[in-house]
Amino acid sequence: MTRATSLAALTIFFVGAGAAAAQQGAREQGDWPCRQVKVADLSLAAIWSGPPIDDALKIWRDDSVLVDLVTRISARRTPVETAMKLVEQFARDAGAQRKERLTLLFAGVYDKLDSERREVVAGLDRYGRAQKDIAERLRGETQKLRDAQDARVEAEKLKELSDGLQWDMRLFDERRKAVAFVCETPALIEQRLGALTQAILAARE
Repeated sequence: MTRATSLAALTIFFVGAGAAAAQQGAREQGDWPCRQVKVADLSLAAIWSGPPIDDALKIWRDDSVLVDLVTRISARRTPVETAMKLVEQFARDAGAQRKERLTLLFAGVYDKLDSERREVVAGLDRYGRAQKDIAERLRGETQKLRDAQDARVEAEKLKELSDGLQWDMRLFDERRKAVAFVCETPALIEQRLGALTQAILAARE
């Protein structure tokens, strides 16, 4: 078996196995590239037991103190323990307006982290579409290589097709490995939002 023939066979297995795994792990998930089940939207009712935040969502950005605090405690570079202490300090400073201010704070945190999560999910969908395009290109290149082998074209042309196929295989594999880390991001955002929500609810009591 020649190197080009081996590469073509490997590509069929490689892309086919990847596609089968994706279908098994995320059936009916569209372009979603992660093994985790796609959850497009967060459920506000599932995490927040305080008062409605419809009005708070419209006005929290008008308060520069709130904007600064929301930005700080929402950032992943801020340890969750530090963020929770900042919530407690904010509650103490709010005095008699504690509950109203904490509702605004939650609205800001929810607004920011939900938006961030939506952006990540949308980015993963785009990534998944691109990965599907690469897989389709690999199948096309594999067929071209096999056709060239059957036609017994010159060795230089076979090498050119083989090298191009190998490059795209490497790209496909590197992207597949890299996305595993990004796929954890929505869950990390949810965990931070959950922890901050509990801290805010506790401070309202």
